[in-house]
Amino acid sequence: MPPAPVRVAVIEQRELALGETFVGTVMAKRTSTVGSRAEGRVLEFLVDEGDHVTEGHPMAVLRTTMLHIELEAANAELQLRQHELAELENGSRPEEIAQAEARMKAARALSDYADASLRRAESLHQRNAISENELQEKVSAAKGASEAHIEAVKGHELAVKGPRAEKIEQARAQLAMQQQAVRQIEEEIDRHTIRAPFDGYVTKEFTEVGQWVARGGAIVQVVDVAEVDVLVPVLENYVGRLQLGDDAQVQFGAEIGPTLLQSAKVVAIVPQADARSRSFPVKVRMKNMPGPDGRPLIQPGMFAKVTLPVGGRGPALLVPKDALVPGEKGLIVWVVQPAGGDAPPGQGAVRRVPVVYGAADGDWIEVRGELSAGQMVVVEGNERINPMRPVNVLNLP
Repeated sequence: MPPAPVRVAVIEQRELALGETFVGTVMAKRTSTVGSRAEGRVLEFLVDEGDHVTEGHPMAVLRTTMLHIELEAANAELQLRQHELAELENGSRPEEIAQAEARMKAARALSDYADASLRRAESLHQRNAISENELQEKVSAAKGASEAHIEAVKGHELAVKGPRAEKIEQARAQLAMQQQAVRQIEEEIDRHTIRAPFDGYVTKEFTEVGQWVARGGAIVQVVDVAEVDVLVPVLENYVGRLQLGDDAQVQFGAEIGPTLLQSAKVVAIVPQADARSRSFPVKVRMKNMPGPDGRPLIQPGMFAKVTLPVGGRGPALLVPKDALVPGEKGLIVWVVQPAGGDAPPGQGAVRRVPVVYGAADGDWIEVRGELSAGQMVVVEGNERINPMRPVNVLNLP
């Protein structure tokens, strides 16, 4: 076979805080037991254990028949209030103003006629042609016609001016109150739909269709595993050397696949030791890895080995993280041995070297094995090589 093209890096020796490995347990970043905000009978149950849900995704629906009836009545009342306000805001119609004006003119004509009749009656009374009672009847009729005219004038003025501002404001207030009443019922209906609080997976079911749920009763449990925490018990003689934000390396079993080693950060150091083990809980956080089916590869409850920079400072051999590949019994690196002699520059052979990893320094990681500073290790092309196949180094140092 022709030489396999590879890229290499030179093993470096640096001084850094050496790593110690601890055993930890994977935990979900967030776990929520989702309860019902209302009480009622479960009408629909929309998820199963293991389902992925997004934030706001409906998971269960309670019966809301009576609430929808109340909502229809409240919406009808809201329309009534809207029409009442529109009627007041639009003011008097032209026909109403014309009608008020016609009444005012008719009242004016009657008043003029009553005044003329009164003057004739007074003239006749002076000549003793009519009695006092007949005169008083004319006086009363004239006053009545005058008051009727005044009333018609005021009615016309009110028609021209339209409704009072206070009436309009009262109608607006009643409309706002009814809008809030509708919103309250809509909110109550929404409370009967139980939704996912964040993106995650359903891990437990606590109810089923037809079951009665009390307010606050548990419906489902949802976990967020986009990022996971590894809970590590760290002995008291090491915990003082840790700081928030320190780099950590997490190794999982072979069932995770080829990406055995993952970078993480220390996010919590709990200042309360376990009385029996004298160890302090430390959390390191890392992003999850998607599996072949797109689901997260790292699951809560898994076993993990976590390496933390808690050892004393000293010289260490470091290689880029890309140099580490899974072997049959652990991690290995491929060391390049130049061919020498008449071979073209860059050609050589490779050998497999088992290693144990340690602390990290950026993208470089401490390794322990049969290695020495200055040796070349393969960082690209690892999947194309084996001990029997020569290699061609593309970036010969």
